Amino acid sequence: MTATWEKKEGNEGVLTVTVPAEKVNKALDQAFKKVVKQINVPGFRKGKVPRPIFEQRFGVEALYQDAVDILLPEAYGEAIEETEINPVAQPEVNVTQIEKGKDFIFEATVTVEPEVKLGDYKGLEIEKQETDLSDEELQESIDHSLSHLAEMVVKEDGAVENGDTVNIDFSGSVDGEEFDGGQAEGYDLEIGSGSFIPGFEEQIEGMKTGDEKDVVVTFPEEYHAEELAGKEATFKTKVNEIKFKDVPELNDEIANELDSDAENVDEYKENLRKRLSEQKATEAENTEKEEAINKATENASIDIPEAMINTELDRMIQEFGQRIQQQGLDLQTYYQISGQNEEQLRDQMKDDAEQRVKTNLTLTAIADEENIEVSDEDIDKELEKMSEQFNSVNCIDWQLNIASLWFIIVDVKWNLGAGQWNHSLRIRFLSRSKLFKHLDCKYVKLHCRMLFSIVFME
Repeated sequence: MTATWEKKEGNEGVLTVTVPAEKVNKALDQAFKKVVKQINVPGFRKGKVPRPIFEQRFGVEALYQDAVDILLPEAYGEAIEETEINPVAQPEVNVTQIEKGKDFIFEATVTVEPEVKLGDYKGLEIEKQETDLSDEELQESIDHSLSHLAEMVVKEDGAVENGDTVNIDFSGSVDGEEFDGGQAEGYDLEIGSGSFIPGFEEQIEGMKTGDEKDVVVTFPEEYHAEELAGKEATFKTKVNEIKFKDVPELNDEIANELDSDAENVDEYKENLRKRLSEQKATEAENTEKEEAINKATENASIDIPEAMINTELDRMIQEFGQRIQQQGLDLQTYYQISGQNEEQLRDQMKDDAEQRVKTNLTLTAIADEENIEVSDEDIDKELEKMSEQFNSVNCIDWQLNIASLWFIIVDVKWNLGAGQWNHSLRIRFLSRSKLFKHLDCKYVKLHCRMLFSIVFME
């Protein structure tokens, strides 16, 4: 087999492949054995028609399509390897010659991975992030933890305040006409949650149990229901009950409940401060790393094929569908609730998809430029490290968050004091399954099996 590659405009080219006549004849034999089982010819049992009789009656041309189906996948794969091209989409194939006793020739119009023109990726100035934990941040975390232990208590007297949960009846209308979905009885609403139309919750504040009020709001212009978008609506609202959070005070018993390693409040605060400080330092480092990668990507010039963006969009839609499954929804239900369709969702995600593709191509180009090589031992060590990290985190949390990690996981080390990239880069491509041997969560496994790129700066 021979193959030639001719680059055309943009990222397209023509792959011309020639398969020897010997293979063509073998493929025709295979095609005949397949087709003859379905042929009825008077005087012969089904499947027992001799080849010469078949060709005399139907012509050898009747075997060509099946022969092409047999030859094409293997020949195309070998041609890609021989010409060392990187297709990013299904080819458009045109058969130019298929005939018994002659070579099989076809042309494939192929979209290939684009050329990357790297800009500056060394010596980039990165804004240093704050890593010191303030007393205010510590107290905010304590308050947040205590809020989870709070009990809801009925407010017998007093008005609705921000943070209260109210049970209400409401009936909404536009221009005096009630609209679908605008009515409810015994509806629980947390004031300040932002879950209702803007302006609604603020107007509930100050009301007391038994109070009734006309709440007037305006639907956002971008509201999913077109017939309501930008319209003024009136909600006749009655407050049935008001509940507030009774947050416990921090004491030694509660401190131990929040942190089993702490015997008293002081130990709890000390342990919490340590964890939060480490977390903040990690977040600061990740922010700096992301900024560095974004700058390197912005400085690169790439003509990205639409096919690569569409492939990435397919992946993003799939991962989005898996995420909302955790909330008991499927994509079709989501489309109905949101008033969107798949095309609109893809439009929203397109810029992000393009950025993902560009980032990946840029990092790969840097790896090629720096002649990066990674040993199996390095990969195994990194996999073991990641496995330990995953096993230390609640599976549900990872179900919700890991979808953003499947495309690339980037870890960049550089001189934080100077805030600059160092000159040595190693990108690790992790496609093995060792990471998942200790994980039980099927969604984690599904998302993580994708390609991982771990970037290190020395």
